[in-house]
Amino acid sequence: MAGNSVVRTDGSRFSRADQFLHKIETFMIIISGLAIAGLVVLAVLSVSGRLIFGQPLSGYIDWIQQFMPAIAFAGISYALRNGTHIRMDMLISRVHGRSYYFVELISSILVLILTLLLIWGSWAHFDRSFDLSQPLFSRDSSIDIGLPVWPSKLLIPISFGLMFLRATLQVITYSYALISNPKDAIGVPIIQDINQQAEAEAAQLMGKD
Repeated sequence: MAGNSVVRTDGSRFSRADQFLHKIETFMIIISGLAIAGLVVLAVLSVSGRLIFGQPLSGYIDWIQQFMPAIAFAGISYALRNGTHIRMDMLISRVHGRSYYFVELISSILVLILTLLLIWGSWAHFDRSFDLSQPLFSRDSSIDIGLPVWPSKLLIPISFGLMFLRATLQVITYSYALISNPKDAIGVPIIQDINQQAEAEAAQLMGKD
């Protein structure tokens, strides 16, 4: 099914920057998918161990804690790029042209500010658990099998850092679109109306998209 937002590309500098970030975002979403698959495998091993050997997988909860940041945060920039995060589409879809670009610009600026605060907070959280002088560079470890927790904590500011770059690009792109007022801005999610969504879904079914 086609979504209600589409990101248009061309040979412009905005599109090239979008495509560069999108490659990194795609890699991060793959990491998130692998983390989900890993949890499924661990769950099977844990249940099988309980049923067959009478003992679940040692450190199962510890591994869940390690994988959860990848599942929760690795794909946030990908969602922002494609407009699949929580959005007020029912309201935004009612405005067009410069009004639409202005609303999206304000939204992107707010996202940018919030992301900066989240980077600051998550990095401080990572910094408290990381120490080069400690075994495995960790001041903090999981309760059961003693896994160092700083790698999973580090993934959070990295994910927010990528989201910051995406939000910065969107602020620049929407600012340019607000001035030039193109029909469709490049490299940012553009909401499709019902007819456009139907055409996109038909193209997907026919193998043209």
